[in-house]
Formats: sequence, C-alpha cells, structure tokens
Amino acid sequence: FGMAPSANFFFIVGVAFLALSALLWTGDSSARLNLYTMAPGTVISTVLPSTMVPPSLRRDSAHPLSARLPVEVPVPMARSTSMALASGEGAATKGTIVVIGAAGQSGSEAVYQALNRGYKVVGLARTPSKLVVPAGSGGADGGKALKNGNLEMIQGSVTVMADVKRAMMADDIVGVVVALGGKTKDVGTTMLTDGTKNVIEAMKAKGVKRIAVVTSIGTGDSEKQAPFFFRVLMGTVMRGIFEDKNNQEALFLQGPGADLEYTIVRPGGLNVEPPTGVINVIDGEAGSIPRADVAKFCLDAITEPDWQYIGKTPCISSLAGTSWTKDRSAAARGA
Repeated sequence: FGMAPSANFFFIVGVAFLALSALLWTGDSSARLNLYTMAPGTVISTVLPSTMVPPSLRRDSAHPLSARLPVEVPVPMARSTSMALASGEGAATKGTIVVIGAAGQSGSEAVYQALNRGYKVVGLARTPSKLVVPAGSGGADGGKALKNGNLEMIQGSVTVMADVKRAMMADDIVGVVVALGGKTKDVGTTMLTDGTKNVIEAMKAKGVKRIAVVTSIGTGDSEKQAPFFFRVLMGTVMRGIFEDKNNQEALFLQGPGADLEYTIVRPGGLNVEPPTGVINVIDGEAGSIPRADVAKFCLDAITEPDWQYIGKTPCISSLAGTSWTKDRSAAARGA
C-alpha cells in the first residue's frame, strides 16, 4: 500500500478489527459465526445462515454479546451418515451402550443406530467379523463391514461370565441391549436364560440399571397376541426355544433382574426392511415390524429418562395386527 512495513501491519490489524466489530454488532439474527477446527493451531471462521446447523447443536456463549451472536458448536457440514460412521467422526460424549448379540440382525441395528446417536458401543458376539451395516437402516451401505472409532467388538459367549464382564468394563455405561439369537443346535437349549443371568449379574456389579431385552410375541401372557399358525409352531417345533424365552423373561419378572430398570420387548413378525418410524404398542394380535424399528425402541428404552415402559413387557409392531410377514429369508437370518 505504499506504507512502511510496520504501518502496513497496523493498517491491516485496524481493518480486521473494524470488520469484526461490524460483524459482532450486526442486528441480522440470521447471521451465525461458525468455527471449524482444521488442524492443530489452525482455525478459520465463516458466516453461514443459521438454518445450516441443526438447532439442537447450538449453544449460546456466556459472552455479553451472546444475545446478539449465538456461538455455534463446531459440526461437520455436508457430510453423509456413512462417512461419519466410517471415520468415527463426532466423538461420542454421551456414554457407552453395551449390545449383547451385536452381530445379529437386531443387534447390528442397535449398534449402528447407537453410533449414529453419538454413543460409544461395546458389542459382544460369538463372531464379531459377521457384524455389518444393517440392511434396514444402512440403505446402500447395507452389508458393508461396520467399522467405527467409537465401536469395540468383543469375541465371546454370553454364557461365559468372563466374556460378559469384558463387555461391561466401561465406567460410563448408559444401558444394555440384549438381542440374542441363533439356532438351538448351535447355542444350546438354555443359552438365553443362562446368558441373560450373566448379564444381570455383571450389570449389578457395575451399577448399571437400564436394560432392554428382545424376546418375542407369544412369550408369557402375550401368547394369544401371536397369529394362530405361530401359536401352533410355539407348541411344537419351537417349543424348546419358547421355554428358554419364557425363562429368560422370568429372570426379570420374578427373578434377580426384578430390581433393574428393564423393558422386555416382544416384537411381532420381524423383517429387515427399512425403518417405518411407526412403532405400535399393542394389546391385540401383533403385526410385522422391521428390526430397525425394534432397535430404535430398545435404544429409547435405555436412554430416555422418563421411559414409560420400565418394568413392562410391551408387544410392538409397525402394522397393528393387520398382517404378519415373518421374514424367513437368508438375509433375515443373517445368512
């Protein structure tokens, strides 16, 4: 500018100060100052419309000017869910959710959705390598390996107490989702009962209270809510598994888990369709429900402070008794 170097410096500083002052004192409430950390020691700022940042991510500064200029929490803009999941972006600060049976169809939905909600997740599975992005919530990414910096997978069996304790080592556990499954010939006739008993004991040792346990329509006093043909199966070829499910529920209804903040979730006919966002708690005959909706219900059960189904056994479906489409495809079984 034709000035001495020192004059140039003070001139630039002065212009910057005036520009910043004008920004701070603007009466335009649509302007919001966003800060993005690019690298250690490097910060840039930009003014963007407030609508580009979700209201739930905003917080006001304690600065006297905060009434005029809310300061935004730094958030990544224009990033896809799959990109955030792949990178572990947005480090969880809400605590840890433990998923027992994490590699199964319902368990993987709970893992995937919990990560998207901003939680750390510890999953216990017999074969952790089987964990993939679920078809229901994952969309085009369904079937891809599920990797995330906030996810820890532990190989083990729920029937082995040492394995369950390894999954319960975090000191900030919010709650536990139990979504166990498997063929009886592979897991045994009492896996659900024996394994859930271990989970209850481990939770009490850590002082964890919230748990959601996925069983099935037809268990306990919900037998008549299952379609007739399913009740026939319950009394014949599925007799053994339902005995195990009923004993699993009894651990909470009149057993060692009775003093926990439990929700026993009894879904209707399960499928791997995308989430409907419709979850009906029903008294009549159950309809079908995507595993994605079941997972959402379970996560709400362990994270919502005023959850209305604590100590209850809600039967849920997306279709309120209008149809039943039990998905027996290879995809539904995780095959």
